[in-house]
Amino acid sequence: MKLKTLSLVAGAIALSLTATSFAVVAQTASPSPLLLAQTPQKPKGPWAELGLTDAQKSQIQAIRKDSRAKWEAVLTSEQKAKLEAAKQARQAQRQAGQQGQRQAGQRRGGWKNFADLNLTEAQKTQMRQIRESEKQQIQAVLTPEQRQKLEQIQQNFKQRRQQRNPQ
Repeated sequence: MKLKTLSLVAGAIALSLTATSFAVVAQTASPSPLLLAQTPQKPKGPWAELGLTDAQKSQIQAIRKDSRAKWEAVLTSEQKAKLEAAKQARQAQRQAGQQGQRQAGQRRGGWKNFADLNLTEAQKTQMRQIRESEKQQIQAVLTPEQRQKLEQIQQNFKQRRQQRNPQ
């Protein structure tokens, strides 16, 4: 009789321990906004693979911010309004959960070479100059190893893009 009671108690304890661990796993697997906010985010994209120092990250961020300001100075108020409207539309799509659903032929950012902005040739030239200047400034921040790694990443990206979109 004691053996039967003892085995029942042991079984109940084992069952409760197992059930508790499953409940914890199920609870932490849920995409709760609170849990997601507390989870440290891993950097994404090619920059994550370069092993940038905090100083390099802040320098690159400042360079990009400066380039963005120069870029916006090139655009007319109408073009800025179109750009802002497209940005808000992308945010609305993300919030609606439609991020992965693109129409055929639509690029990731939703712009077709900025054709929707109707840039003049002078604006396009200025944009290219700003982009080239930004690229050179960022290259100056990187170590030779990081530059080489970035070049390799860019080459791999170009190859994958050509494989997906053969012309």
